[in-house]
Parts: sequence; structure tokens; C-alpha cells
Amino acid sequence: MGEGGGEIRAVLFDIDGTLLVTGGAGGVAWQRAFEERFGVEANVAEHTDAGMTDPEIVKIVFREVIGREGTQAERSKAIAAYLEHLPDTVAESDGYRVMPGVEELLERLIEQGLLLGLVTGNIEAAAHIKLARGRLNRFFSFGGYGSDSADRTEVTKAGLRRGELVSGGALQDGACISIGDTPRDVSGGHGAGIRVIGVATGAYSVEQLRDADADWALETVEHGFPA
Repeated sequence: MGEGGGEIRAVLFDIDGTLLVTGGAGGVAWQRAFEERFGVEANVAEHTDAGMTDPEIVKIVFREVIGREGTQAERSKAIAAYLEHLPDTVAESDGYRVMPGVEELLERLIEQGLLLGLVTGNIEAAAHIKLARGRLNRFFSFGGYGSDSADRTEVTKAGLRRGELVSGGALQDGACISIGDTPRDVSGGHGAGIRVIGVATGAYSVEQLRDADADWALETVEHGFPA
């Protein structure tokens, strides 16, 4: 199983742009949170890029919209308000969809005995809110989240540590790979010492993901998934 490395025993999946799209539900939740708590209009898409962690997003909005860094207490207040609004914005979104072939792939990997985890810039609670509408939470037994770190490499390392616990130490020597739709996903995986599949279902093309040094670059998860 796999190529250019050992047997693959676990796969870490990014969420937004890889497993699903929320149709802008996250951005709407951030907008409502900042308007409610700080009285500002915050269009997150104007100030952030795909693949950023939630802690990065909060800091950028404070700096570029409010004009200051924001205290830890203020940033925590913004995240709490975001989580209050996110279930409603996800439920209301007409653009929410699970990516083509994802559910079939997850079922196949589980049947093959692979462990599935998450590696996402979403804080943990937000990750599970987004997955719940598509009934995808049931596939994942561990993960690394934006609530672990603002840095994508550290998020990936956190996911790997939890995967080691779940697997009983069976994820050494290239046995875990990750999949994501942005160059940040690629660099985060490589920074954590694992191979990465780039999938062009988000904002980046196959060519851009290859240029970011993805070990594999696919149009969708239906096209040649190495596991």
C-alpha cells in the first residue's frame, strides 16, 4: 500500500476544501461573532488565505480590521462567539457539500483497516460541527486541530501524537500520510515528517500543489488515491 515509502496504516485528512465545503458558513460565523462582540464588520475572506488556522484568523482580523492585536481574553471571546454561531450558519448554508467520492473513500479505507484522523486549522469543536452535517465524524478516531497550535506543522505533529496513542505505536516510518488542498497542508505535513497528498478540490490547482512539493497531486480523491 502506498508508493515511495512503507505501508500506509493511517491517513490524516484536512476538512475545508478537502472533505467538504461549508459554502461560506465559517466566514459568516466569524462575521457575526465580531459584529456581536466588537461591533465591527469583518469579512474574513478579504483578509485570510485558505489553510490558515483559526487562531491565525482571529489575530489577523484583530490586526487588520480592528487595528490592534487584541488581548488573549478578547481573542478567546471572539472564538467563543464564533462557536455559538457556527452550528446555525452551517445548518443554514445552501452551499454546504461533501466533496465527490469522499464518503466512499473513507468507507473503503476503514474496510482496509486504516486509521483515519483529522489535521485541520479548525479548532476542535468547529471541526466536529462542520463534519456533523455530512455525517462524517464517525470515520475519525483522532486528530490535530487549530486549538492545538496556530502553526500548521505543530497541528500535524499533534495529530500524529494522538494517532500514535490510538494505534498503539504503529505509525512510525512513514506509516501515516496526510491529505489537504493547500500548500500550507503540504508544508505542514512535510514539517512533521510525513508524505502529503495534495488534492485540487479547493483554491489550488494540481500544478500549484505539485509546485508546493506535494508527494502526490490529484484532481479529486477519486483519482489515484495511493492508499
